[in-house]
Amino acid sequence: MRRPNFLLFVTDQQRADQLGCYGDPVRSTPHIDQLAAEGCRFDDFHVATPICQPNRASLMTGRLPSAHGVQMNGRELSFGERTFVQTLRDAGYRTALVGKSHLQNITALPPVWPAAGQRQAHDAQQRFPGVYGQEVGQRWQDDPAFELALPYYGFDSVCLTIGHGDEQQGHWRRWLHQQTADAEQLIGPQNAIPTPDSRLARLRQAWRTRVPEALYPTRYIAERTCDALANCAADAQPFFIQCSFPDPHHPFTPPGRYWDQYRPQDMQLPASFHAPLIDPPPAIEWLRQARLRQPQAQPGYGAFACDAHEAREAIALNHGSMACIDDAVGRVLALLSQLGLADNTVVLFTSDHGELLGERGLMFKGGLHYQALTRVPFIWRDTAEQRNATHAGAASGMTCQALAQTTDIAATVLARAGLPPTHGMHGRSLLGLMAGTDSAVREHLLIEEESQRQDFGLSTRLRLLTLRNQRHRLTIYDGQPWGEFYDLQEDPLELHNRWHDPSAQALRNELALQMAKASLAARDTSPYPTASA
Repeated sequence: MRRPNFLLFVTDQQRADQLGCYGDPVRSTPHIDQLAAEGCRFDDFHVATPICQPNRASLMTGRLPSAHGVQMNGRELSFGERTFVQTLRDAGYRTALVGKSHLQNITALPPVWPAAGQRQAHDAQQRFPGVYGQEVGQRWQDDPAFELALPYYGFDSVCLTIGHGDEQQGHWRRWLHQQTADAEQLIGPQNAIPTPDSRLARLRQAWRTRVPEALYPTRYIAERTCDALANCAADAQPFFIQCSFPDPHHPFTPPGRYWDQYRPQDMQLPASFHAPLIDPPPAIEWLRQARLRQPQAQPGYGAFACDAHEAREAIALNHGSMACIDDAVGRVLALLSQLGLADNTVVLFTSDHGELLGERGLMFKGGLHYQALTRVPFIWRDTAEQRNATHAGAASGMTCQALAQTTDIAATVLARAGLPPTHGMHGRSLLGLMAGTDSAVREHLLIEEESQRQDFGLSTRLRLLTLRNQRHRLTIYDGQPWGEFYDLQEDPLELHNRWHDPSAQALRNELALQMAKASLAARDTSPYPTASA
């Protein structure tokens, strides 16, 4: 029996409910929706952390951030960590990455916390040997000949994009210069096409790019993925290809027709936008007061309070970015079929993390674990397994309600490839769920987050931990007397924080004990110990 191929699509700042197959009323993603209709859609799938770089590292290793060491953006994945792609490569798979990697730093900025005068001379951990700083955008800009040292975390070949919007670096920027002599005059807000209709009177991290659709990074990533598929078509080796889009993400710069494909006035605000909150975490009020103090302030990173006009603009542009991505996914899937590879290729779709997009009157992300930020799509289409009488695969159009997480992707891919999981993985194979032989792989999951910054006016950087089961969410904040506790069955929008509710204290304490036990169970077990004397 032939070993299966794998094609993994990853988007960036995308919540699950931004897809039609997850209930989005705009339905701007017909190709991705069709993928779900032909495979299995996971409805209660969450990230390991709602931040790009650490969650990417969790996807690659199957481990929580506290184990692999990339707890926040700005820490690079150690070459001492084994990725599941490396395991596939060692087993004879051809491996390729196209688009965003973000396993290493994309800037060379010094640490934000602690302040320079408070830092120790040495870190407790030393770097595992290897070349770091390979994804720093400035490095690619300054040295036109710079290339990654391959293999890169298990990838034989990498076609890299770095950053977001139309200002990305890496292989795309070099390619753009080869396509047009005025490449730099197409990029960035300073070169944007004017929008005299004042459509973006308030939203500032958005501009109408001059980069044409055919030259935009999303199309480039799709075309290079098609090239990788074509190269693999005549090869007897199985392959794993990751097609990774840096959109949707601020700045919002969907190209060409995607810019005004959706009108802000047609967009629905989230149900929680105007909803009253009961005992919300102090962070919410701090963000709202910060916006009142500085009405024009919109940070480049971190959550901020927005108004309805800004939220609608962002939602409309976000749909434009998703429509652009959906067309790119459709292009890749069409070639997969044309090459005769679809029947033996498992196709996966997921994202880095979510985006507030107006939830509770907030935008972006950071320091909060609402479903808008932690719940992401996960779709698995396995045509060969569905037809294989020996293995009961996921039925076409199946929906899985079991609790699952980004860390499970690595274990599931390895299991489908007939390979054992890596010792120290926290993720678990989801194949049994899709086959109907398992009802659940876990009762609860942990979501971790650490920030470099002193968010929400706190005196120290933010660190938080969430325990989530199918009914409740409990979140604690390091060093803070407050936290969050929600009954998701009675309060699916997470509007009533019961942290201080006397009637909820016994259950809160029980879940706190479960969190402590789950944290103990998630302690790193790798490497194996030597035998006792």
